[in-house]
Amino acid sequence: MGTYFFTGFPGFIASALLRQLLESEHQVDQVYLLVLPEFVPKAEEAVTNLMVETGIFADQITVIAGDITYPNMRLSNENLRRLQEQVEYVYHLAAIYDLAVPEKLAYRVNVTGTAHVNDWVRTLKHVKRYVYFSTAYVSGTREGKIYEHELAMNQTFKNHYEKTKFEAEVLVRGMNGQVPATIIRPGIVKGDSRTGTTLKFDGLYFMLNFFDRLRLWPWIPFLGDSKAVGNFVPVDYVLNATLYLGHLPEGTGKTYHLTDPHPYSMNQIYEMLMQEYLNRKPTGTIPLSLTKSILSLPQLRKWLKVEKEALDYFSCAAFYDSSQALQDLQGSGITFPDFKKTVEATVEFYRRNKHDPKKHIVIR
Repeated sequence: MGTYFFTGFPGFIASALLRQLLESEHQVDQVYLLVLPEFVPKAEEAVTNLMVETGIFADQITVIAGDITYPNMRLSNENLRRLQEQVEYVYHLAAIYDLAVPEKLAYRVNVTGTAHVNDWVRTLKHVKRYVYFSTAYVSGTREGKIYEHELAMNQTFKNHYEKTKFEAEVLVRGMNGQVPATIIRPGIVKGDSRTGTTLKFDGLYFMLNFFDRLRLWPWIPFLGDSKAVGNFVPVDYVLNATLYLGHLPEGTGKTYHLTDPHPYSMNQIYEMLMQEYLNRKPTGTIPLSLTKSILSLPQLRKWLKVEKEALDYFSCAAFYDSSQALQDLQGSGITFPDFKKTVEATVEFYRRNKHDPKKHIVIR
């Protein structure tokens, strides 16, 4: 049997991970997708498309309306009994990923929601693996080398997203010995390394939004002179590594950084993207503090399509050690692509889709 349960569908990573699973060599007998009630029509449409593209049968994927912010995820007793008897693999991806998310909303979804999923997972009779999607940024404002086994290190946090994902990971780690769990900590996920495809323009794409708005200016400066490195991870690497490590017997009880083992500095990445998009290089430097002041004005950050909170990642000099992930991926054929080799595809996809409002997040 291969019975799977996903939260976070039809979000970008959950959708892509499901597709990757269906196209993989893993046995997939049944997939249950927990979907917020208001997203059920969109989820069912996405499932229909998957059936056409992958050849999976209609009765192999079931969309279930529910909400992780409520006990038992608001599932009926009938669904609870069925899932408890059948589910073997759980992939928990539902979360609020917005860097500017308000504290109460972030806590309700990321912490309370994960606590409810954890409670439910403990009731499963045949669970083989619980894969929890965390983030490398549970390290908060820590700098220097960050190891995969580390978590609570007296760190503070740059935003409510980081803090609540940290608190949620603490809860999942507390299940060690009760449930076979694997924690995945990606960096900032970007589009496919080969095609550039992504569902939304956040993270790395804030830089492209910035360049696009200022493309007619005579000069565009560097934003600060920090030595911070960029931690941008192609979604295809995240998907392949997650599926492999989430089934690997040795992955039980481990935490994995899916991060760039040889990262470029933020200024190098900024320059590469500008060169590819505008065929120009940055001129001069303006202090990061001045840029933050500019983005403190709602009208300007909305016009630039850049979240102010994103600038904190230009100044936090953290390096994410991924030795455990690289070790356990040996022999799988899954390797991290050089960022420089992905720039052309990233920029070309952005150029073709930058006018699609559905791909831009709401800047408040």
